[in-house]
Amino acid sequence: MTWLAVLAGLMIAVGLAGIVLPVLPGPLLIVGGVAVWAVPRGDAVGWWVLGLAVLVTVVGQVAKYLLPGKRLKASGVPNRTLLAGLVLGVIGFFVVPVVGLFLGFVLGVWLAELIRLPDAATAWRSAREALTAVGWSILIELAAGMLATAVWIGGLVLG
Repeated sequence: MTWLAVLAGLMIAVGLAGIVLPVLPGPLLIVGGVAVWAVPRGDAVGWWVLGLAVLVTVVGQVAKYLLPGKRLKASGVPNRTLLAGLVLGVIGFFVVPVVGLFLGFVLGVWLAELIRLPDAATAWRSAREALTAVGWSILIELAAGMLATAVWIGGLVLG
């Protein structure tokens, strides 16, 4: 069972890293890590920990879209701006590995806003709103991942 806890911990750590560097499916790895530990136990502690970790992760996933999305709607940034950022981010990832994802995203958002808005300063303000919303989204997802991790650590201590 100890090796399962170590494997679970590694999966959770990689999942947390995957939230910050969106190359890996972070929340899925976190829940998977908790499941690797909880399911073989087959006891109440394991099932409660897994259930709470899934609940926290699902709430975090919903919140990461709802809360920043409201801010974006209020600022008037259209979804196509984020799509442009995503497309250039993916292209940037292959041109300049890892760092290119962020650079491409910022460039894509700014260019989309530059096309949509009358001048570069207004476009940058709007792009900053979009980037702030994306930053909040990552922070919300990371907080949910850390809370799910804390639930798992609590299960380790109890079990």
